[in-house]
Amino acid sequence: MSEQFDALCQRLDALSEDLADLALADLSSAVRRGEQKRPARERTLTQARRAVEKAAHLLRSIDGDIGSDDGDTHFD
Repeated sequence: MSEQFDALCQRLDALSEDLADLALADLSSAVRRGEQKRPARERTLTQARRAVEKAAHLLRSIDGDIGSDDGDTHFD
């Protein structure tokens, strides 16, 4: 993986962890307040975390895609 992609993936991983922490804090607050349902904000934060994780996964997969087209790609 190129250094640029690796650096982006590391930043996305850190962002994913931050989003997870925020979601957990939101969920913990809801439990302390006695709420019975997951807060909408926690669900949105979790959805955002999953999207960020998917982006990191896609960037990591780029290395495997390079050169996998049997050399038929021509740039004119």
